[in-house]
Amino acid sequence: MAQSFAGPPVDLDDLIPELASLGRRTTLLLPKSGAPGVRESSLGGPMLWPADEPWPYCGQPGHWAWPNEKSPAGTAPMVPVVQLFARDVPQLKFPQGTDVLQLVWCALIHPQDPAGAALPRLYWRREEEVLAGGVLRDIPAPQQGEYDEDFMPRPCTVSPTQVVEYPNWDFSEDLRQTLQPRIEELEERFGLDYTQWACALQNKVGGYPAWNQPPNWPVCERGHRMEHLLSITGEADLDMDMGDLGGIYVFLCRQCPELPYAHRYDC
Repeated sequence: MAQSFAGPPVDLDDLIPELASLGRRTTLLLPKSGAPGVRESSLGGPMLWPADEPWPYCGQPGHWAWPNEKSPAGTAPMVPVVQLFARDVPQLKFPQGTDVLQLVWCALIHPQDPAGAALPRLYWRREEEVLAGGVLRDIPAPQQGEYDEDFMPRPCTVSPTQVVEYPNWDFSEDLRQTLQPRIEELEERFGLDYTQWACALQNKVGGYPAWNQPPNWPVCERGHRMEHLLSITGEADLDMDMGDLGGIYVFLCRQCPELPYAHRYDC
């Protein structure tokens, strides 16, 4: 499970100047088990979903829940994962005319998808428009066999908190070799691994992906490297077990007008 990110115990920009240009502002979501409302930012909570828009289902052939690999599930309703309002995450740039981000996913294992894990869908909305048209009150929940427990988040409130973090795996090989002796010196000095005080390996918006394995940045169909949008990890209050320090990372291409997105999973 990811540990809470406390930030560097010293000014890394002074001790390791090469890191200064690599620091990125990120918003930690810091989920706590609770009962968020439909008009609140949340992880795993109810969503401000338009009443006239059908709730999404996934019918990918062969998707299954552990341990029923040989008994694939049928069409299954997706589950709420992330809802963020622009007022709570001012650092996040929302597409023009929108102020709500919503992420749902199919909580099954998907062998036909490159990531092989839960299958996300991303939506951008305007709160005022949804309220004017009415809110969907009865969101269908998957039944036994239609979800894998590792991808079913418990409803949590969030406390968005901005921090500065530094790369985990996203160093060039030359820079990594240059910095490694100084990083090891600081690790010995503070008795903490570099990732514990430099990298936010948890639920967050922006910053660096919470890579647990070597980076695998997606590229859109036009060849643009996508930016990291969200990391969803298995922190204790979410009650998900997605591996040791793993998670699902969602990426967005802002260079394309249709805002394509992609996801990666590591564990």
